[in-house]
Amino acid sequence: MNIQMVDLKGQYEKIKREIDSEIQNVIDSTAFINGPKVQEFANNLSKYLDGINVVPCANGTDALQIALMALGLQPGDEVIVPVHTYVATAEVIALLQLEPVFVDVHPIYFTIDVNQIENIITSNTKVIVPVHLYGQCADMESIMKIAKKYNLFVVEDTAQAIGADYSFSNGAKQKAGTIGDIGTTSFFPSKNLGCYGDGGAMFVKDNDLAKKCKMIANHGQSIKYHHDIIGCNSRLDTIQAAVLNVKLKYLDNYCEARQDAAKIYDELLKDISKIEIPQVANYTNHVYHQYTLLLADSINRNELQDYLKENGIPSMIYYPVPLHNQKAYIKTDGESFPVTEKLSESVLSLPIHTEITREEQEFIVSSIITFLSKQ
Repeated sequence: MNIQMVDLKGQYEKIKREIDSEIQNVIDSTAFINGPKVQEFANNLSKYLDGINVVPCANGTDALQIALMALGLQPGDEVIVPVHTYVATAEVIALLQLEPVFVDVHPIYFTIDVNQIENIITSNTKVIVPVHLYGQCADMESIMKIAKKYNLFVVEDTAQAIGADYSFSNGAKQKAGTIGDIGTTSFFPSKNLGCYGDGGAMFVKDNDLAKKCKMIANHGQSIKYHHDIIGCNSRLDTIQAAVLNVKLKYLDNYCEARQDAAKIYDELLKDISKIEIPQVANYTNHVYHQYTLLLADSINRNELQDYLKENGIPSMIYYPVPLHNQKAYIKTDGESFPVTEKLSESVLSLPIHTEITREEQEFIVSSIITFLSKQ
């Protein structure tokens, strides 16, 4: 078996004619920068997200940075962010001379623990950045209530959960990334909606704020050579927009394929006492950007990972070093985040993608069982 964490080639082969045609059209047009396909994709993604403004940019990290730049923050302003996330979420905060304030995550769902947010709000707090980790939403209804109470902005990091639905207590549903003031996402190739290079976007409810995000992404200009605000250069490449325009049509199918694969894993792994399968909160569905196990302390994760590798099975650790232990973010007060620290030592993500087969999954799980039987 040729098992992969993400089978981009297999996915491409199924839509090859459409992809190749769209790429060739861009080449024929020679509209490589800000070509019409970029706006077409933005419009189509806006429709998918129930009409919210979509502002494309160069990558997901830029999307986070531009979102924060658009909010008029000042150096030293505090931004609350979960400590169990990829570094980009905190990186842009520090780059803008803002202060990342870490909070631990929920012990079952691994998204930001809303019960800890109010305890760390100060007069300098301006923004909450919930991360929709591994493919399910953070508790946005609770977060929005806190934000309203303290007059805070909310910037959703939706890089791992595009296509997921959040369910409010009144039965209403909204797409991940469309609930806060600004949502951000990445179109990195391995994402559920991924291009064939780098790409990102912002989802912005307020029209004026959307225009500001668009200006910032374009050197601070709305009219060429007239720079009204400080900006940057962050463009979604036209060829990438063309690829995304095709793949957007299949996003719901891709999410369903990942959900089907997760159900198979759940079925095969549910009775293994030393492993906890992913749990889904009742306010969200899960689009399984990652299928992440929580291993018991008695399992040597490194040995398990090595054993799987020896059997041709890739796996990943998201994330082995918590942000508060990264040299770039270590503070002198010896912060402790017990849930995140446990996760950093105990999580393991298995291959999951749109092309994975039950046969491959059965082999993966049987290999895990064989390893555990030797412990």
